[in-house]
Amino acid sequence: MEKKRSAWSWVPTLYFAEGLPYVAVMTIAVIMYKKLGISNTDIALYTGWLYLPWVIKPFWSPFVDLVKTKRWWTVTMQILIAVAFACIAFALPTSLFFKLTLAAFWLVAFTSATHDIAADGFYMHGLSDHEQSLFVGIRSTFYRIATVAGQGLLVIIAGHLEESSGSIPFAWTVVFAILSAFFLLMGVYHGWVLPKPASDHPIENVTAANIIGEFFETFKSFFKKEHALVAILFMLLYRLPEAQLVKLITPFMLDPIDKGGLGLTTEQVGFVYGTVGIIGLTIGGILGGIAASKGGLKKWLWPMVCAITLPDLVYVYLSYVQPDSLWAVNVCVFIEQFGYGFGFTAYMLYLIYFSEGEHKTSHYAICTGFMALGMMLPGMVAGWLQETLGYRHFFVWTIICCLATFVVCMFIKIDPEFGKKK
Repeated sequence: MEKKRSAWSWVPTLYFAEGLPYVAVMTIAVIMYKKLGISNTDIALYTGWLYLPWVIKPFWSPFVDLVKTKRWWTVTMQILIAVAFACIAFALPTSLFFKLTLAAFWLVAFTSATHDIAADGFYMHGLSDHEQSLFVGIRSTFYRIATVAGQGLLVIIAGHLEESSGSIPFAWTVVFAILSAFFLLMGVYHGWVLPKPASDHPIENVTAANIIGEFFETFKSFFKKEHALVAILFMLLYRLPEAQLVKLITPFMLDPIDKGGLGLTTEQVGFVYGTVGIIGLTIGGILGGIAASKGGLKKWLWPMVCAITLPDLVYVYLSYVQPDSLWAVNVCVFIEQFGYGFGFTAYMLYLIYFSEGEHKTSHYAICTGFMALGMMLPGMVAGWLQETLGYRHFFVWTIICCLATFVVCMFIKIDPEFGKKK
């Protein structure tokens, strides 16, 4: 009989490993391409496409249940992510680095999205109901730590290597070699440490045709839900300003003063956006959860709408003033990210609220697909908009887009008791 391993031996590392690839695809790639001379238009367009695997992951999630175990999928995806990061490292010194690294980032994105499905499923198989509740905060914390490690520490390391070696491709090659080695280690470690729960097994006596039939039935029931159209518009538009900002914040910080940017170094961006910003985001998220648990989602909806939109004004200020004080930049980024963390609570709670009922797990997965689509589409055109309008007018445009957030929130229906502490 297998000796039961402590959840502390694998839950923190599993969710740290879940967070890093997403950060690499969504943030590190943007900073790296900016430093390598790629235009903002191309950065936003091509890295925006990388959201697609998270948009469509509900389409292949049933097959993760059908084939092999969640444990097998988790370990295998970590090994594949290690291979993909190694491909990026090998491709960076070549003349075709942009095309080759984008192809490798696609592999990272698909394997990471599949890893999310498997790891979240394994979490439910590997822990009892009590343990799942106990470790839900731990898993979120280590996911956040991965974000700090990716956007902060690794970017700071890249910046230091850029300056010490004088070679930008070399600096980022080292960073992705580190990521590759780490995920190889994670794959080996989790292959050894993850428990083998009896409930984690492929679905038996179920054909692919049955799975597909059930899948389409689930989708049909989702779109037949009351107020489905308003809910989908909410999922797509609530973060419209942020979806555009997120692709241009780091390029704005890195661009020189004469091009409308802040002229920060890579190391400074790693500290400002990847450390101070993430701390603000985390604190905002924690306080948002506490507030919603006491008053309910309906009570806190409008304060959270204001929190996720109005602090975007800091980028209008930064683009017009272009302060040379790093302290001022840190304060502005902290305010905006704190507001985003606080306001994002309403978004996630509404997704849970709308998913309630039969098929709630599958319906929540569909909601997260719309959530990713809402970030993907605006983000793809954000670079072109910025290069057409300039940073100042682009940030003013994102403030105008806040109106879409306010308008869509006027039409959603929420039970006043939802989210309140019983």
